Amino acid sequence: MSRIGKSPIVIPAGVTVEVKDGIITVKGKKGQLVQEFSDVNVTVEGDQVLVERSSDHKDHRAKHGLFRSLINNMIVGVSEGFTKELELVGVGYRASNQGQKLDLALGYSHNIVLEIAPEVSLETISEKGKNPIVKLTSFDKQLLGQVAAKIRGFRKPEPYKGKGVKFVGEVLRRKAGKSA
Repeated sequence: MSRIGKSPIVIPAGVTVEVKDGIITVKGKKGQLVQEFSDVNVTVEGDQVLVERSSDHKDHRAKHGLFRSLINNMIVGVSEGFTKELELVGVGYRASNQGQKLDLALGYSHNIVLEIAPEVSLETISEKGKNPIVKLTSFDKQLLGQVAAKIRGFRKPEPYKGKGVKFVGEVLRRKAGKSA
């Protein structure tokens, strides 16, 4: 039995969960999220959401824990929200924003301008003597991860000097340079 799938999800105060025709809708103070599900049965009992699989088929076992985690992330997202911070490591690397437009200077001949989705709030922090930080906040964990991965993909951290866009707290595997 799936350890993650069988544990119930507690619904915090201020969050409503509706299940209808294979679609689950979660509403909270931060926003509303909708997710389709299949091969599992989702029931709301009081202040708990229970996810049970319909049979012991391999696909059903695989989706049991998946949908439980997705529903849990939706509930946490609309009640608390998620945050990701990206650090720009390198000489001359800068980040600034005007509204939802992120302007990145990452050592290319031109600046990279990225339009961020309205569900994701954007903040850039530039302190003297420290690396610039791009702070992304959203109630949708999946969208937040996609936006963060897109920004990181513009200049991934390289293993020799560690220059590039990395997550705050990410440990990079460093390599030794040339040995004479």
